[in-house]
Amino acid sequence: MSKVISHSLFTDFDINLFKAGKHFRLYEKLGAHLMELNGVQGVYFAVWAPTAHSVSVVGDFNFWTQGEHELYVRWDSSGIWEGFIPNVSKGSNYKYKILSNNDGLVTEKADPFAFYCEKPPHTASVVWDLNHEWEDSKWMETRKEHNDLDKPYSVYEVHLGSWKRGEGNRFLSYLELAEDLVAYVKEMGFTHVEFMPVMEYPYDPSWGYQLVGYFAPTSRFGNPQDFMVLVDKLHQAGIGVILDWVPSHFPDDSHGLGYFDGSHLYEHPDRRKGYHPDWKSLVFNYGRNEVRSFLISNALFWLQHYHIDGLRVDAVASMLYLDYSRNHGEWEPNIFGGNENLDTISFLKEFNEVVYSNYEGVQTIAEESTSFPMVSRPTSVGGLGFGMKWMMGWMHDTLKYFQKATVYRKYHQNDLTFSMTYAFTENFMLPLSHDEVVYGKKSIADRMPGDEWQKFANLRLLYGYMFTHPGGNLLFMGGEFGQMAEWNFQESLDWHLLQYPVHNGVKELIKDLNKLYKSQPALYQKQFSHEGFEWINYSDHQNAVLSYIRKGNNPKDDLIVVCNFTQIVRKNYRIGVPRKGKLTEIFNSDSEKYQGSNVLNTADLKIESSPYGGRDYSVELLLPPLSVTVFKIS
Repeated sequence: MSKVISHSLFTDFDINLFKAGKHFRLYEKLGAHLMELNGVQGVYFAVWAPTAHSVSVVGDFNFWTQGEHELYVRWDSSGIWEGFIPNVSKGSNYKYKILSNNDGLVTEKADPFAFYCEKPPHTASVVWDLNHEWEDSKWMETRKEHNDLDKPYSVYEVHLGSWKRGEGNRFLSYLELAEDLVAYVKEMGFTHVEFMPVMEYPYDPSWGYQLVGYFAPTSRFGNPQDFMVLVDKLHQAGIGVILDWVPSHFPDDSHGLGYFDGSHLYEHPDRRKGYHPDWKSLVFNYGRNEVRSFLISNALFWLQHYHIDGLRVDAVASMLYLDYSRNHGEWEPNIFGGNENLDTISFLKEFNEVVYSNYEGVQTIAEESTSFPMVSRPTSVGGLGFGMKWMMGWMHDTLKYFQKATVYRKYHQNDLTFSMTYAFTENFMLPLSHDEVVYGKKSIADRMPGDEWQKFANLRLLYGYMFTHPGGNLLFMGGEFGQMAEWNFQESLDWHLLQYPVHNGVKELIKDLNKLYKSQPALYQKQFSHEGFEWINYSDHQNAVLSYIRKGNNPKDDLIVVCNFTQIVRKNYRIGVPRKGKLTEIFNSDSEKYQGSNVLNTADLKIESSPYGGRDYSVELLLPPLSVTVFKIS
């Protein structure tokens, strides 16, 4: 095997950008790159390890021998080691053996910029390329028309390892999912899928939230091109792809980013900022320029090379607050005496600015559970710059309400109406996510009170209320057919339940709610604006009924929504309405199609010139039990 040849892909400008934290395409320079040099095929390797005394590439091509292929350190104090190794080919396994200047410590690390990794529990990086003939040009050219904030956002959250399993409980491959999952999501009518982390991770019970291979889709399900096929097929079916992205923390596995070159390279050196007590993991040093370049480069990498349409940023609250999950004395205030992490705030603003300025028609979404202001407002007005934020308060309050027996609901209507006091302070997405169906919380369906009929009527009511509430929405897999067991990441969803009419009824309901959401502009055109919502009556506690208007750009598109949160059928229920005409029922969650009791408003309802509820006109409705009914005004 030939020795390392001195070679560089870096220009002086690259190095200056890297040191300044402004190089956002680092994946083009760092890592392992197949290339030809002086007529010889091989691989150029480059790794950032400023505390290293020496760096060797070890792999199956040199029998994992330290010192056989030592990289050259750059002269410019960048801390980058690099070199070209002839005759190394695609598919070769490798790591970096790093002898540190810090007490002679030796670490053996996977490549932080590797495009592919060995299948866990093996931990080596794999030389690979990113070649793929994309066939989603139609989607990419029109993506902005699908992904703008005034378009429908109905997101199906998926854990690839447990959506469906093959024979012998094996994982489905990316290519199998490109057939089965794509067909299913299209049938159900969701506008987007959101994948729980696909970046390589060593530990299955982390669900992918403890990343090691930030630039590599997990090899559990296939190679990088296989994952590209999955994204490609989703786009060809008109479905957007959102990835969970985890810049909040990383595991301390010996082959990972932690103590990479014998120093706190990626993690903050102060344990009060560099260690996460909840997850026993390490926290990035957001104030270090090179780390910022690494993370923002990683975000752009998925948007560029995998055509990803959105990034949902995990655990933003844990990043924003210095005292997050820390007791008194375990954190240090910022220079202004506050608990905000100023480095994180600066990083998140820059991340969003770079993403939105480089890619048209993409969105970033924050999982942020506190009242931190202006998360989804532009950085130009002082916001963090995200496109959307998960509405965790709505989720907790709504599930708390729905778990109550119907006889008590009249005392707790504020649990539902409270969300509208802050609904337009952010661009909110309503999530019923994976976190709500694990660790003894029960599945969404199993949380519903009452007998079987009431459980499923409540579930249909919950989903109808969710889809007609302002904002986008997200539903974790299994929820769309009323999975009764908690989610188990080691097994398939309980698809056999679809043989039972009540479960199939929920599936049909979700299909129709997606059709309703996508076909009615009043449900999405102003979903993030107070102009798109108006209460009719939020104070009918005694009957546990809510009624409201959803509005689009054209008043002719207005919808009236009425929710009955008890099992009592309410005849001749009068509501005030804004204008003359008639009401036509266009959706009813109590339809027999969904296994409801089929209490319907079958004929058009004439609006009367009879003042009611502070309005000049009113109409009498028939309210089915535990139901959402949607009417069009004409």
